Formats: sequence, C-alpha cells, structure tokens
Amino acid sequence: MAVSSLSLSFASKPFAHNSVERGWISPAECAAVSVTKCSKKIAQFDEETQCAVSGNCKRRALIFGMGAGALTMNSLRPSPLLAEEIPEKYNIFVDKVDGYSYYYPSDWRDFDFLGHDSAFKDKSLQLQNVRLSFLPTNKTDIRELGPMDEVIFHLTNDVYSAPNQIADILDMQEKTIDGRNYWTFEYVLTSPNFSRAAFATIAIGNGRYYTLIVGANQRRWRKYRNMLKVVADSFKVMDI
Repeated sequence: MAVSSLSLSFASKPFAHNSVERGWISPAECAAVSVTKCSKKIAQFDEETQCAVSGNCKRRALIFGMGAGALTMNSLRPSPLLAEEIPEKYNIFVDKVDGYSYYYPSDWRDFDFLGHDSAFKDKSLQLQNVRLSFLPTNKTDIRELGPMDEVIFHLTNDVYSAPNQIADILDMQEKTIDGRNYWTFEYVLTSPNFSRAAFATIAIGNGRYYTLIVGANQRRWRKYRNMLKVVADSFKVMDI
C-alpha cells in the first residue's frame, strides 16, 4: 500500500459569518458547494453537534473486532481489509456496498445519526462520536474542489459552523493512499455556551463525496484527541 502525506498546521483567526440567510444541509452535501451551488435548504438539526439532515439512508454493513459480531448486506468475500491488523481497543467498520471503512473505539456503539450512512458513539459521552455521510459527485478527486486551504476554510466557516459560532482551524493534512487523495483537518467550533473540537476527513471515489467527522466536547479534547485521530486517519475508500 503506497502512502504519502503533506501536513500544514496553523491557528486561524476568527472569521465573520456570511450575513445572508442560509439553510442547512448535510456536511458532505454542503461541502460540495465548491462543485455546484447548493440550492437545497434544510432546517438545522442539532446545535450542539452541528449536524444537518440529508437524504442518505442509514445502512449496517460489516463490523470486525474483539467481541464484535458481523452483520452484512452483501456476500462476504476475501478482502485485504479482513487481513489488516486492527489496533488494540478498536474495531473496524466495513461497508462493501457503499465502498468505505474506518476504525472506531471498541467500546463505542452504533446509532442512527440522521442524515448519515453510519455512526458510532461513546456509551456515556454521546457528543463523542464518529459519523459518515456521502453524496453523488461528478468529481474524481478532492483536488478538483479547489486549493486545500480554501476548501477547508469554506467547510469550517460556512458548512460546519452555525451563525453564532467561531471556527478555528488548527491543522490540515493531505495524504495519498494507493493513488487516492484524502484531506484531514482539525478544527474547533466555539459558541457562547459550547465548544466542540473535531477531525474531518474527506475523499472522493466511486462517484461519491465522502465526509467522516469524529469529535468531542472541547473540554475532553486533550485527553481523547490522539484516540480520535486514529479514527480520522483510518478512513479509506474502496472501489465498488
């Protein structure tokens, strides 16, 4: 497996939000505004997690890990994913129908996160979670969306954050795995009464724009950051 990476770290200044009235759509769908102008507006779903409703259907795929059973919607056939070494205290979620996989902490449980294809959360800290969504695109690579810093600036300020929040970008990285490019970035959303930190990883493949977000309350970020970074870095798109 060929892997290369590029990293850029910085602390962003507070950004002013667009004063034009706007609606909310899924993070992945709004991310595609760099590709086509968003016209679909949907009401804001959850202020604390800053997620929004989209048309994706929740799907259960294949879960591997210590003590985990398996539920699959398609036939099980040999795959390199099944042979890879899963880090201790993590499971792997594999969706061979929709073409992606990622690790998640083995003590997390799956749940229905509206507008997302799959999601897992901590049993006791529900704001500590990972979720994945996607939407169709005619692009073949994330570099076609534009320069990495401009795209990530747009995502954190105009898509992931609410009008009363300030977005700070802490780090952004590009890596290439088997010829496919991935962007992973770390950011904090701060509102008057709440702050949340997260990693997001985006990639394009199979005619789909994939977005994985894993985060936690900012007060717990220092303790759990490295654990959640493993999740963000593990996301892979498979050819289907």
